[in-house]
Amino acid sequence: MRRILVTGGSGFIGTNLVEHYRHSGSAAIVSYDLRAPRIAAHAASWRAGELRRDDLLAVVAEFQPTHVVHLAAKTDLNGRSMDEYAMNIDGVQAVLDCLGASDALERAIFASSRIVCDLGVDPVCDYDYCPPNFYGRSKVIGEQLVRAHAHAGTWVIVRPTSIWGPWGGTPYREFFLSVAAGRYVHPGNERIPKHYGYVGNVVHQLDRLLTAPAARVHGRTFYLADFEPTEVYAFAAAIRRELGLSPPRSAPVPLMRALALSMDAMKAAGVGDPPLTSSRFQNLRTPMLFDLDEIADIVGPLPYSLADGVRATVAHLREQGDIRRATRAAPVR
Repeated sequence: MRRILVTGGSGFIGTNLVEHYRHSGSAAIVSYDLRAPRIAAHAASWRAGELRRDDLLAVVAEFQPTHVVHLAAKTDLNGRSMDEYAMNIDGVQAVLDCLGASDALERAIFASSRIVCDLGVDPVCDYDYCPPNFYGRSKVIGEQLVRAHAHAGTWVIVRPTSIWGPWGGTPYREFFLSVAAGRYVHPGNERIPKHYGYVGNVVHQLDRLLTAPAARVHGRTFYLADFEPTEVYAFAAAIRRELGLSPPRSAPVPLMRALALSMDAMKAAGVGDPPLTSSRFQNLRTPMLFDLDEIADIVGPLPYSLADGVRATVAHLREQGDIRRATRAAPVR
């Protein structure tokens, strides 16, 4: 049986990955995270610790993982210096330093981010970087550390795109709640394709990458997303449909652009965090597409449709009480 060490196992993707293996029984799991698990049943496989060499080394030496999935990271985009993202660099180095403590190690997957390049930029190769913020820069350095390391086993870098689903946080939890409460307004008649990823499909991709032939994945970089692009209006409409509500509203693009400009002024004046700014409006309207042909060939068909993912996410938000609070705060007519 595989022995899989998941760093960041209490995070969004990590929680779903650990839950997958808990149900499938196809691997022994250790979830390594400073935070306690979000699901009580994960406590048995949880080891508390920071991403420091000495703390992690003891866990690797004891567990002797055959596979490692390094997901732990600081993922917010609001940092104002590289110092705030030190764990994204030091943590990768700590994992690399500890891999040799497992004599059984076969493969390690390191999670980077699609934000190593700015939205709308199509990189020409895996080493073509243009990060738009400090978070993206920290992920670039993490990738460079992985590529420079003398690995004993097979290694893979993955770049999750925009991932959503149960246990997710900003921004897609807020997107679901905004759509549920009727606050989301779509720009005109625009159809905007995005390679979003439902977390259940991302878990499937990670599992397949752990077992794919080494010749097909070693030293490679893959984006993780649903293979069929998600159209933003269709996404919002699917959420509303699952809730038994009418389709989302639309507004003329010039009107929304003017509203975004007015909220830019509010933000500059320090009046809270407006829901719509010019940068957010631009990001919403920019297509986000990647070449996923090779990973699709490696991992095969994905198990969940858009409707499946929306159904599971809405059910989770209902269980957490979030849908009820959102709709009560802003009744839908």
